[in-house]
Amino acid sequence: MSEVSAPEIESHPLPHVDNYLQVGQQAGASDVHLGVAAPPIWRVHGILQPMWPDAPILTKEQTVSLAEAFMPEVYKEELNARGDSDFAYENDYGRYRVSVIRQRLGIEVVFRLINADVRTMDQLGLPEYLKLLTRYQNGLILVTGSVGSGKSTTLAAMIQQINMERHDHIITLEDPIEYVIRSRNCHVSQREVFTHTQSFATALRAALREDPDVIMVGEMRDLETISLAITAAETGHLVLATLHTANASRTLARLLDVFPPEQQEHIRVMVAESLRGVISHQLIPRKDGTARVLALEILTNTPAVANVIRENKTYLLPGIIQTGKKQGMRLMDDALIDLYENDLISAEEVYARADQKHIVRQQLKL
Repeated sequence: MSEVSAPEIESHPLPHVDNYLQVGQQAGASDVHLGVAAPPIWRVHGILQPMWPDAPILTKEQTVSLAEAFMPEVYKEELNARGDSDFAYENDYGRYRVSVIRQRLGIEVVFRLINADVRTMDQLGLPEYLKLLTRYQNGLILVTGSVGSGKSTTLAAMIQQINMERHDHIITLEDPIEYVIRSRNCHVSQREVFTHTQSFATALRAALREDPDVIMVGEMRDLETISLAITAAETGHLVLATLHTANASRTLARLLDVFPPEQQEHIRVMVAESLRGVISHQLIPRKDGTARVLALEILTNTPAVANVIRENKTYLLPGIIQTGKKQGMRLMDDALIDLYENDLISAEEVYARADQKHIVRQQLKL
């Protein structure tokens, strides 16, 4: 793959992180890395590479200077206290999710570049069937995938769909706030963990007293948050949340296994009744190297799905998804095959990412 070109510069390092971020925005980068003993690096179309050919490496003193120049004091204190700090940052060029860490060689800063505009579900090319999920008055919608797979973008688009179609109170709980969602037909309240509240669980507990209709939980990290989210979904709220799981069956297994054994039977019943859908993501480099494309596995709750959850037989879900296309369901492997058949991704990418590799190998005739 050819390297993405960046404007020529006269000196290194650039005087401020904003200068690197401006160049990153112009090139369509998703991430910018400023680390010790490495040149400035960006990720474009999923590929990590230097921002400039033969760029001098950054020194320990340079990365410290770059970090100190833009970090608010509260996050400097957090970095000094625990060795890392995550927060949102905004400048004239855009909005960013920032991670500043102390590592073996010194201070390292990583920026995730966020599209300033909240794209709609139609603009993202999400299946029309997913709009039906946003029209439920209650229940649990899980958006899953690895870091950087597009979960936040899909969540923001679904919240925006609700914002356009309904007249509700939407509360989002995020760490940090990524997309700024302005109230349209709905009243939107966005809260940032560690800035506006102590934790997801604390914010979620408080949200239930704030007359919400829709609650978006940026990440379900622990038992308390997961338990509160399931309870909220069962008691008349539509809850959208994320998990770092690869597909629907692993998502539900993770959701249920976090509870103590004596609680799991009761929780399975609650999830079987409240679950609306699971949307699992993968972002895959295009075959021509010009961008990335989205592959989705979609599970929607049906009587068969609910029964499998109640009986703790989530290993049967792939078969149910395979036969549930009329209900909008799709397996990740089928999504990958479709992208391959449309000449968007390579056979190697399909095979590397597939769950049922022996079946996919036959389909690809490898």
